Amino acid sequence: MTSSQASQTAQTIVVKIGTSSITDDEGAIHREAVADLCDQVADAREAGHRVVIVTSGAIAAGLPELGLGGVNRPSDMITLQAAATVGQGALIRVYREELARRGLVAGQVLLVAIDFIMRSQYLHARSTMSKLIDLGVIPVVNENDAIADDEIRFGDNDRLAALVANLVDADLLLLLTDTAGVFTSDPRISDDAALIEEIERIGNHHESLGGTTGTSRGSGGMSSKIMAAKVASWSGVRSVIADSKRPDVVADAIVSKAGTGTFVKARPGRMSARKLWIAFAVGSHGSVVVDAGARAALERGTSLLAAGVRDVSGSFGAGDPIEIAETGGEVFARGLARHSIEELKPAIGLRSADLSPGSPHVVVHADDLVVLPD
Repeated sequence: MTSSQASQTAQTIVVKIGTSSITDDEGAIHREAVADLCDQVADAREAGHRVVIVTSGAIAAGLPELGLGGVNRPSDMITLQAAATVGQGALIRVYREELARRGLVAGQVLLVAIDFIMRSQYLHARSTMSKLIDLGVIPVVNENDAIADDEIRFGDNDRLAALVANLVDADLLLLLTDTAGVFTSDPRISDDAALIEEIERIGNHHESLGGTTGTSRGSGGMSSKIMAAKVASWSGVRSVIADSKRPDVVADAIVSKAGTGTFVKARPGRMSARKLWIAFAVGSHGSVVVDAGARAALERGTSLLAAGVRDVSGSFGAGDPIEIAETGGEVFARGLARHSIEELKPAIGLRSADLSPGSPHVVVHADDLVVLPD
């Protein structure tokens, strides 16, 4: 423990590490990498900080045991989910053993999207995580890959980590990967690529720098880390995207040491976990186009009514996530549809007084609608 660590006010830190950082090309768990992370987590604990680990790697770790590692990796979700049930046990065992070496207890926590959508589930998850931390346990969180659906398809452990940061009222989200942070261009193909050391506010330009998944084992890549940092920012949590192999990366991130990686500042205010999920962590099943008047009303916090709708597209049912755009194409909000597209079409543009009984009146309720951050 360094004097700089000891002098810092106690913080709650969520550390997320990706599959490519803790497994080899076949998918086998790289114990030395996990051991290094656990040592750094133990050092942070000794400095008085509270730490949660979010780890990927269950699917990759399970594949070699099934003879499906490396080039034999399957692409169908059912097989990958089956592999996760094998790999999850191996993964948590390594974390338990390496944390125990430093006198710490690991507690496995498996989460899915519904844990952030339903208030009762959210409160249960929040109280469990809080109690684990109070008991001195290091929560080791992973998506429940065995039963996940949409989330497993786009490698949502990065965004899961951002939602966990909201769940535990974290001060810092550290996203560990296999590069030094966000670069001005892809450092694998450009000699002019330079590390972006600080981002005040993530915009479309930064999101375009994410590129694609870096390895066949990983599923998120830099783009999902940039999005996770954006989610965390809107949750009032600062983030660091950094190289998992950098010595003392956890301690350096805690004290905001220059050169650690890419720091993303937190924005003022705090969006609820459910609103974060609607805004950032689900795919869209369709879109609704509204006029300028409807947009202005939504930005004041009202529900979206059928009268303000000018067009609909896609294939969505009641409860599905949809994008809301103004005439001209700019998407400015997201929400959960109250009705299917088939039910909505006959009501487009009609005022409530002109709708027949049983026709859709509210398209998206204010409680299920998020005006997207600029």
